[in-house]
Amino acid sequence: MEVSREQQAIREFADARDWGRFHTPKNLAMALAGEAGELLALFQWLTPEQSSEIMDTESADHVRDELADVFIYALRLSDVLDVDLGAAVASKLKKNASRYTVHDSFGNAEKR
Repeated sequence: MEVSREQQAIREFADARDWGRFHTPKNLAMALAGEAGELLALFQWLTPEQSSEIMDTESADHVRDELADVFIYALRLSDVLDVDLGAAVASKLKKNASRYTVHDSFGNAEKR
């Protein structure tokens, strides 16, 4: 996963506005959680069926915007913390593959 171009664009956006001093790890993590909450609010009270069809409704643009906000803050936080997000995702997928083998997990949503 290559995200350096997006991270650079987000860094330049923040730097042009002198927001770097506000982009502490704590503040970025809180903003990320807030944006995730805004995304979650779009699904609150929907039935499972309605949530599966949300991209066929007038809410689709809002869902896209909130997903983008979550991704932007995740990228910015990883940039500020100097985390190679592509490597982190690859490492986490490897851990998950060991933890949730196809044999033991196929068709089973139980978490361990």
